[in-house]
Amino acid sequence: MVGHRAPTVQRVRLGADDAGVISALAHEVVTHTSTVKEFVEQAAVPARTMYTSPHSRTTHRVTALDVPSPSWMRAPGEAPGMYALESAMDELACALGVDPVELRLRNEPATEPDSGRPFSSRNLAACLREGAERFGWHGRDPRPASRQEGPLLIGTGVASATYPVLVSPSTASAHAAPDGSYRIRTNATDIGTGARTVLAQIAAAALDTSVDGVTVEIGNSDLPRAPLAGGSSGTASWGWAVHKAATALRDRLREHTGPVPDAGITVTADTGEETAQEPPYARHAFGAQFAEVAVDSRTGEVRVRRLLGVYAAGRILNARTARSQFIGGMVMGLGMALTEGSTMDPVFGDFVESDLASYHVPVCADVPDISAHWIEEDDPHLNPMGSKGIGEIGVVGTAAAIGNAVRHATGARLRALPLTPDKLLPYLP
Repeated sequence: MVGHRAPTVQRVRLGADDAGVISALAHEVVTHTSTVKEFVEQAAVPARTMYTSPHSRTTHRVTALDVPSPSWMRAPGEAPGMYALESAMDELACALGVDPVELRLRNEPATEPDSGRPFSSRNLAACLREGAERFGWHGRDPRPASRQEGPLLIGTGVASATYPVLVSPSTASAHAAPDGSYRIRTNATDIGTGARTVLAQIAAAALDTSVDGVTVEIGNSDLPRAPLAGGSSGTASWGWAVHKAATALRDRLREHTGPVPDAGITVTADTGEETAQEPPYARHAFGAQFAEVAVDSRTGEVRVRRLLGVYAAGRILNARTARSQFIGGMVMGLGMALTEGSTMDPVFGDFVESDLASYHVPVCADVPDISAHWIEEDDPHLNPMGSKGIGEIGVVGTAAAIGNAVRHATGARLRALPLTPDKLLPYLP
């Protein structure tokens, strides 16, 4: 009913000197689409953003097959693409004898490699350093299979994450009632991310009032037009329009003399002009993810013991909902790494797994210790709130961090997900 994440065949090549400074990077992707709709999983796109490389090449090739149409799956392109790139970075670190965190720090670009534009803000290095400190990374023995607890092989891994700052035109209205309350109306969609709460916060801050005095109406096509919830762009898009309408209402009320009329005062604003402008900056969120795994040498089962993420995503508007978004993304990345996979029926051309009994998503027992933190980031080149999207970046580097931890635990580099016991057993003692 809803599409699927298209499979990708990826080839990554890195060239570096003895110090680990990358001089050449190639990321080539082959994927499929259906015969009725073209959808390309743009897995090589993050390679254009992540690391310094004076010589780079990225390609995407797509072939139309008689299969269901692929579609957006959380962090499309970035999630599978960063698994390949960050696995390759880990391989490079092992080949050079350089710490994987240090290798990434040595390849921090001054400007966006693809476009040459300056970053509006880029605090990946801060995420890596703080994450390493919080995780207890320093002092790690880099040798594979060097730490054991009985039959369990213990390993740790790290990966970087990125996701673009996206924004779409949106419309909102702000209404002041005679009783001093306010009503915000926009056709946003709350899919469980706390959109109502954060939009009320944005409006209250612009109106200089308490959140309790603001009512938010969303999710109705009769309301002012707004984009869908996707691309980690919801809050940035809707919030910008809400902020603009609320600010205009505040100014109107300051100019108004006498009591507010019985019908109230309403101001409508849209951000079509602002969002249509080409930004002079490269705008991305960044993060660093660390994982510790235990691999059972008898069964091949992988258990994640710890997951830690540190993110740089502009101003965090609501700490509670943001942490929930980051952790939720990391859990989804854990499923990508260890449990979630689909099997194509060669006769009928559809997927065998059709329910949650056969398609295995992570459950509470799979995630014993998971935490998310963020860098306080002040970026004035985004939107009036200074926020970046946070819905998808939690997914992006998680699978790679787990894969790199499995390699550290066992010495086996597996290139196909999920990392199920049948794939690991041939490499275990």
